[in-house]
Amino acid sequence: MLILSAFIINGSLALIAILFHYKVLFRLGKNLPKVAHFAPRFRVLLGVGAIFIAHVFEIWLFALGYFFTLQFPMMGNLMGELSGHGLILDCAYLSFVTFTTLGYGEIVAQGYLRYLTGVEALTGFILITWSASFLFIEMQTYWDPRKSNHKNPPA
Repeated sequence: MLILSAFIINGSLALIAILFHYKVLFRLGKNLPKVAHFAPRFRVLLGVGAIFIAHVFEIWLFALGYFFTLQFPMMGNLMGELSGHGLILDCAYLSFVTFTTLGYGEIVAQGYLRYLTGVEALTGFILITWSASFLFIEMQTYWDPRKSNHKNPPA
Protein backbone atom coordinates (compact mmCIF):
# COMPACT_ATOMS: atom_id res chain seq x y z
CA MET A 1 0.00 0.00 0.00
CA LEU A 2 2.86 2.40 0.77
CA ILE A 3 4.43 1.84 -2.63
CA LEU A 4 1.10 2.68 -4.28
CA SER A 5 0.90 5.90 -2.23
CA ALA A 6 4.45 6.81 -3.26
CA PHE A 7 3.60 6.08 -6.91
CA ILE A 8 0.52 8.32 -6.78
CA ILE A 9 2.33 11.19 -5.03
CA ASN A 10 5.37 10.97 -7.30
CA GLY A 11 3.36 10.65 -10.49
CA SER A 12 1.07 13.52 -9.52
CA LEU A 13 3.97 15.86 -8.76
CA ALA A 14 5.73 15.01 -12.03
CA LEU A 15 2.52 15.44 -14.02
CA ILE A 16 1.73 18.82 -12.41
CA ALA A 17 5.30 20.04 -13.05
CA ILE A 18 5.23 18.90 -16.69
CA LEU A 19 1.82 20.43 -17.38
CA PHE A 20 2.83 23.69 -15.68
CA HIS A 21 6.03 23.82 -17.72
CA TYR A 22 4.12 23.14 -20.92
CA LYS A 23 1.78 26.00 -20.13
CA VAL A 24 4.66 28.40 -19.38
CA LEU A 25 6.47 27.56 -22.62
CA PHE A 26 3.25 27.72 -24.62
CA ARG A 27 2.45 31.18 -23.23
CA LEU A 28 6.00 32.38 -23.81
CA GLY A 29 5.96 31.16 -27.39
CA LYS A 30 2.68 32.93 -27.96
CA ASN A 31 3.47 36.19 -26.13
CA LEU A 32 7.15 36.89 -26.87
CA PRO A 33 6.38 37.97 -30.45
CA LYS A 34 3.77 40.38 -29.07
CA VAL A 35 6.31 42.44 -27.12
CA ALA A 36 7.71 44.06 -30.25
CA HIS A 37 8.41 47.28 -28.36
CA PHE A 38 11.29 45.50 -26.58
CA ALA A 39 14.66 44.99 -28.26
CA PRO A 40 14.91 41.47 -29.74
CA ARG A 41 17.67 40.33 -27.37
CA PHE A 42 15.66 41.59 -24.42
CA ARG A 43 12.88 39.19 -25.42
CA VAL A 44 15.34 36.33 -24.95
CA LEU A 45 16.12 37.73 -21.51
CA LEU A 46 12.40 37.85 -20.71
CA GLY A 47 12.16 34.21 -21.76
CA VAL A 48 15.09 33.24 -19.55
CA GLY A 49 13.57 35.08 -16.59
CA ALA A 50 10.17 33.47 -17.03
CA ILE A 51 11.68 30.01 -17.39
CA PHE A 52 13.86 30.55 -14.32
CA ILE A 53 10.79 31.47 -12.28
CA ALA A 54 8.97 28.43 -13.67
CA HIS A 55 11.81 26.14 -12.61
CA VAL A 56 11.87 27.64 -9.12
CA PHE A 57 8.11 27.06 -8.86
CA GLU A 58 8.54 23.45 -9.98
CA ILE A 59 11.36 22.89 -7.50
CA TRP A 60 9.18 24.24 -4.67
CA LEU A 61 6.36 21.99 -5.85
CA PHE A 62 8.60 18.97 -5.29
CA ALA A 63 9.86 20.45 -2.00
CA LEU A 64 6.28 20.61 -0.78
CA GLY A 65 5.87 17.02 -1.97
CA TYR A 66 8.82 15.98 0.22
CA PHE A 67 7.44 17.96 3.14
CA PHE A 68 3.96 16.44 2.74
CA THR A 69 5.35 12.91 2.44
CA LEU A 70 7.53 13.39 5.52
CA GLN A 71 4.37 13.97 7.57
CA PHE A 72 3.86 10.19 7.33
CA PRO A 73 6.88 8.60 9.08
CA MET A 74 6.29 5.21 7.46
CA MET A 75 6.99 6.79 4.03
CA GLY A 76 10.60 7.65 4.94
CA ASN A 77 12.75 10.42 6.31
CA LEU A 78 15.69 12.67 5.54
CA MET A 79 19.17 11.81 6.79
CA GLY A 80 22.44 13.68 6.72
CA GLU A 81 23.50 17.25 7.32
CA LEU A 82 20.14 18.88 8.02
CA SER A 83 20.34 22.65 8.35
CA GLY A 84 18.49 23.13 11.61
CA HIS A 85 16.59 26.02 9.97
CA GLY A 86 13.46 24.00 9.47
CA LEU A 87 12.30 20.94 7.64
CA ILE A 88 10.75 22.91 4.77
CA LEU A 89 14.11 24.53 3.95
CA ASP A 90 15.83 21.15 4.04
CA CYS A 91 13.16 19.85 1.66
CA ALA A 92 13.70 22.87 -0.61
CA TYR A 93 17.46 22.35 -0.61
CA LEU A 94 17.08 18.65 -1.41
CA SER A 95 14.66 19.58 -4.16
CA PHE A 96 17.02 22.16 -5.71
CA VAL A 97 20.00 19.79 -5.83
CA THR A 98 17.83 16.91 -7.06
CA PHE A 99 15.88 18.83 -9.75
CA THR A 100 19.10 20.21 -11.20
CA THR A 101 20.72 16.75 -10.90
CA LEU A 102 23.61 18.18 -8.86
CA GLY A 103 22.99 15.63 -6.12
CA TYR A 104 25.54 16.81 -3.56
CA GLY A 105 24.49 14.02 -1.20
CA GLU A 106 24.71 15.66 2.21
CA ILE A 107 20.94 15.27 2.60
CA VAL A 108 19.57 11.89 1.56
CA ALA A 109 16.00 10.63 1.38
CA GLN A 110 15.30 7.23 2.87
CA GLY A 111 12.44 4.79 2.57
CA TYR A 112 9.76 5.31 -0.04
CA LEU A 113 10.66 9.01 -0.12
CA ARG A 114 13.82 8.20 -2.06
CA TYR A 115 11.74 7.25 -5.10
CA LEU A 116 10.55 10.84 -5.24
CA THR A 117 14.16 11.98 -5.66
CA GLY A 118 14.50 9.75 -8.72
CA VAL A 119 11.25 11.01 -10.23
CA GLU A 120 12.25 14.61 -9.52
CA ALA A 121 15.71 14.20 -11.05
CA LEU A 122 14.26 12.73 -14.23
CA THR A 123 11.54 15.38 -14.39
CA GLY A 124 14.03 18.18 -13.74
CA PHE A 125 16.39 16.88 -16.40
CA ILE A 126 13.58 16.72 -18.95
CA LEU A 127 12.21 20.18 -18.09
CA ILE A 128 15.64 21.82 -18.08
CA THR A 129 16.50 20.37 -21.50
CA TRP A 130 13.05 21.32 -22.80
CA SER A 131 13.72 24.88 -21.61
CA ALA A 132 17.13 24.91 -23.27
CA SER A 133 15.61 23.76 -26.56
CA PHE A 134 12.93 26.43 -26.33
CA LEU A 135 15.50 29.15 -25.60
CA PHE A 136 17.68 27.95 -28.47
CA ILE A 137 14.78 28.40 -30.87
CA GLU A 138 13.96 31.81 -29.39
CA MET A 139 17.59 32.90 -29.71
CA GLN A 140 17.58 31.85 -33.36
CA THR A 141 14.53 34.05 -33.83
CA TYR A 142 15.47 37.11 -31.74
CA TRP A 143 19.21 37.19 -31.10
CA ASP A 144 20.32 38.64 -34.43
CA PRO A 145 17.83 41.38 -35.45
CA ARG A 146 18.89 41.05 -39.11
CA LYS A 147 17.61 37.44 -39.14
CA SER A 148 14.46 38.13 -37.16
CA ASN A 149 11.15 37.48 -38.85
CA HIS A 150 9.51 40.06 -36.58
CA LYS A 151 9.42 43.78 -37.15
CA ASN A 152 11.09 45.73 -34.37
CA PRO A 153 11.32 49.44 -33.71
CA PRO A 154 14.86 50.87 -33.72
CA ALA A 155 16.54 50.37 -30.35
